[in-house]
Amino acid sequence: MNKILSIIAFSLMLYIPSVSSQIAVNTDTPDTSAALDITAHNNYRGLLIPRMTTAQKLAIANPAPGLLVYDIDYNCISQYKDTPSNPGVFGWTCQTLFNRHFFYMPSVNIPTSDGSGNLLAGIRSVDLYNIYKTRFDAPAIKSTGAPVSIPYFNKEQLYFYITYCDPCITVTGISDVGVLSYTVNSLPDYDAFMNIVFLVR
Repeated sequence: MNKILSIIAFSLMLYIPSVSSQIAVNTDTPDTSAALDITAHNNYRGLLIPRMTTAQKLAIANPAPGLLVYDIDYNCISQYKDTPSNPGVFGWTCQTLFNRHFFYMPSVNIPTSDGSGNLLAGIRSVDLYNIYKTRFDAPAIKSTGAPVSIPYFNKEQLYFYITYCDPCITVTGISDVGVLSYTVNSLPDYDAFMNIVFLVR
């Protein structure tokens, strides 16, 4: 009897490695490309990944590239991955807010005059992020049935760029939270243009 049990146990040890290469839940035929294949009966259930705050996510020690969590502060699936602007440096990024990695700033007026035809003197500032957030949070017009607000990124999720600026304005810098600093060189003939681009980190 002991000999038969030993043969069965040995056979199982030989068999387990071949079947443990894939894990299937509620299916006997996992997809050949999947290490884990979950099928919900009647397709009325989904998959819940770990849910946590941003602080809890950032406290994970040595996260593996590709690690996924649901960030309840940003309301997004967050992945630990290469940062687009600095390949080889890993960081957390939201995967479910937008499928675009960059977008243009909503139209914004950059003051150049005090209203009496005089140039504004010294270094001026405009909070680009606040303008973007306000326009997306409370758009002027929406289509029938559209949500009241447009989803927007938090300032910590964005990089800010100026790709073009009319010579009448000199941009002296943009802070990490989207505050643009500039000086006025001359009054524009009609309008001055500046292209402002946001990049998702």
